[in-house]
Amino acid sequence: MNTLEIKGDWNIAKGKLKQKWANLTDNDLEFVVGKNDELFGRIQKCTGESLETIYKAVEEAISSNNA
Repeated sequence: MNTLEIKGDWNIAKGKLKQKWANLTDNDLEFVVGKNDELFGRIQKCTGESLETIYKAVEEAISSNNA
């Protein structure tokens, strides 16, 4: 997943991720270009999920916007 894919539909994807993990805040999901690992780390810290699960959830949230 590249930066453009994340950035383009991020506001919609944030809503879907908040539905999946209600304890995430806007600050947790703040996207900064070039700092994807930091974003995924914040999500992992809040949810306790594996990075693999988080990557998959983000990809699903973004790809469902393009369907």
